[in-house]
Amino acid sequence: MVMVRPEGPAVSGERGDSGFRALRAAVPALLAYSAIRILCLAVLYLWSWFTGRDATDLLARRWDSLWYVRVIEEGYGFTLQAPDGRVLSNMAFFPLLPWLESLVSAVTSLSPAHAGLFISAVASLVAAYGIFTVTEQLYGPRSGFFAVVLWAVLPVGIVQSMAYSESLFVALAVWSLRWSMNGDWMRAGVLASLAGLTRPVGLAVTAAVWAAALVQIWATSDNRDGVRPAGRMVLGLCVAPLGAVGYILWVGHRTGTPWGYLDVQAEWGNGFDGGLAFSKFIAGLLLGPSFLAGLALLAGVFAIGWLYRRTIIEKQPVALTVYCGVVVILAICASGYFGSKPRLLIPAFPLLLPLANMLSRAAGAKAVGIAGTAALVAAVYGAFWLNGSGPP
Repeated sequence: MVMVRPEGPAVSGERGDSGFRALRAAVPALLAYSAIRILCLAVLYLWSWFTGRDATDLLARRWDSLWYVRVIEEGYGFTLQAPDGRVLSNMAFFPLLPWLESLVSAVTSLSPAHAGLFISAVASLVAAYGIFTVTEQLYGPRSGFFAVVLWAVLPVGIVQSMAYSESLFVALAVWSLRWSMNGDWMRAGVLASLAGLTRPVGLAVTAAVWAAALVQIWATSDNRDGVRPAGRMVLGLCVAPLGAVGYILWVGHRTGTPWGYLDVQAEWGNGFDGGLAFSKFIAGLLLGPSFLAGLALLAGVFAIGWLYRRTIIEKQPVALTVYCGVVVILAICASGYFGSKPRLLIPAFPLLLPLANMLSRAAGAKAVGIAGTAALVAAVYGAFWLNGSGPP
């Protein structure tokens, strides 16, 4: 069984003393991550050149990327009517990424779309560093290295280099989780709030921070009467949900109904039905000519369940298990576009930690061979995907 390092607040002076050492320890993982991202982009640009497409447009000026730019150019309230009569509003898109795109564009010569690429590039490295730091704290540097590599070689990992919000969200989420694991509730709460301004699944970060706090309160009570949470903990827990809840309430105010954000999402075809629509979709594949595709999809769902079970067996901190569980449930049980589900699972990085532990115990050549093969597959698939159906 994998040994887990104890959780707890950092001791006095530890953060300053260990900060440089932690970054230095993460350098091999960050270099590997950068190399994989460069490989994926190189294959994408080569593939796009052969097919007569503009790879930069695929990364920065299509699908959701366009809607984030519309938030900047048109303000909230911009709508388009779909061919089937649905009214698509840009209020479906949370504001932190377009705010940052506007800021970066204002202080540089970059367009908002290219600013989005810059933000994703920086945020993806911050996210990779966070994944390494969390995994290294729990299982050691070798597992941390492979956790970062596995996150880089996800089949739809090319999204990490797009002007999408996934990289920004994971960067905020992983560091919020890291600070909650170490008992720094103010930092955890602020970052959770910012994650909530990035994507609706930011509420998963809030739930994780709250769960970690409850566990610490319970663990430190020792049956003593009158034990109360510290003021900084209470403040951090109050700040955590403000981003997501504040934006959802604002949309409700703009639309004139408390359920305004849900109505906006419904026009986009998004909702939560407990997985009923997804189950019907898989059943339709299994009963039709796409049987093998349905079987592969079903196997993928079972693999996710198996990996989540491993996160519990390997005793990941409650913050990670709660966060990962909420992300997975929201991704699988949503009724929206089924092609988006792999992308919606990108933030569920704790699922990769059991695989990272397995690779860390494998022989060096074998582990490198597996990682290298996965990187090549991710590069080819990412180029094929973006030049084909691609996101959303």
